[in-house]
Amino acid sequence: MVPRFGYEFLPHTTDAYIQATGATFEEALENAGRALFHTMCDVNSISLEFVEEVEVQGADEVTLLYGWLESLLLKFELEGKVYAGFEVVSVRRSDGFRAHSRISGEKYDKRKHGGKVEVKAVTYHRMEVIRNKAVVIVRFILDL
Repeated sequence: MVPRFGYEFLPHTTDAYIQATGATFEEALENAGRALFHTMCDVNSISLEFVEEVEVQGADEVTLLYGWLESLLLKFELEGKVYAGFEVVSVRRSDGFRAHSRISGEKYDKRKHGGKVEVKAVTYHRMEVIRNKAVVIVRFILDL
């Protein structure tokens, strides 16, 4: 069976429980970023007007995933930016894990991008990274 890469929303009573997948950890992180913004707005309406570099680090892959999602959420909350283009250029293991990425998007406009639900926080609850031969799976919960 060929794995399907991307993301999906898993059943959860009150929050957004998301599974993002990719052929690599980098691709799974990219899809996790897309899923985060899909939760908050219409990602298909986001123009790629600018590109920004993002560096995150973590003690392990789970804390790196948390840091990645948290940095994206803070860009939305503090800078009023939304993103639809995600390229995790590299994940290096050096005194923990470090990810270098490029993200593309524009300033948030509720009329253009809509407003689905407010994401209050990224949580560590049920956050995990699963690897097998064909796919890397990341799962996480967004507090709504």
